[in-house]
Amino acid sequence: MTSSQDGSKQAKPYVIVVGFDFSEASELAVQRAFEMAAGMPHAEVHVLNVVQTYGPQVMYELPADSTALSVLTITEARARLRKYADEALHNFQSKNPGKSFDRAVAHVRFDATADEIAQLAADLDADLVVVGTHGRRGLSRLLIGSTAEATVRLAPCAVLVVRPKALPEAVPRIEPPCPRCVEARVASAGTEMWCEQHRERHGQRHTYFQRDRVGSDNSMPLVFHE
Repeated sequence: MTSSQDGSKQAKPYVIVVGFDFSEASELAVQRAFEMAAGMPHAEVHVLNVVQTYGPQVMYELPADSTALSVLTITEARARLRKYADEALHNFQSKNPGKSFDRAVAHVRFDATADEIAQLAADLDADLVVVGTHGRRGLSRLLIGSTAEATVRLAPCAVLVVRPKALPEAVPRIEPPCPRCVEARVASAGTEMWCEQHRERHGQRHTYFQRDRVGSDNSMPLVFHE
């Protein structure tokens, strides 16, 4: 699948490698790679899908349901990626008449996603890697954002991380300490942790008692809570 701009020869085109896994974030990454390539005199985009091998077959995690798997043969996986890349390029050209770049190429590699993205970038002497991320926090960030983070560390060239537009996730607000609780701790030398109002809320599980013995290092008293 190609998109020719002119017939002149160029010693080295501007090479963009884009990681793709059929998720919304990676589709955005492909479109961003196309946009950047179209702005260069000579450029090519290499769309890479890294899959997990399962004997003679490969497994895909379906983005809509991370618990579901799609099992295909390697030939089917390559055909699926080529079909997507052809359609994505056609849609890009339809929405951006007059914009094009030298060519787009589909690649399927296996097993370690970030490693393979970085390796293809090295193999092609790429100028840029584009990857998508959901930008989530907590466990979802570890599961989804780790590939982008690892790619940034491993890639031999610049890495652009893109994400879908969305309102940022709500960040829990950490309240300052209650002044009366602080006064209670100071006045009681730490035996009372909470003021009268918050003592009812926190209960005995946050009341601390110092016992008449020392820790194993013989320097600090052991403190227990009940």
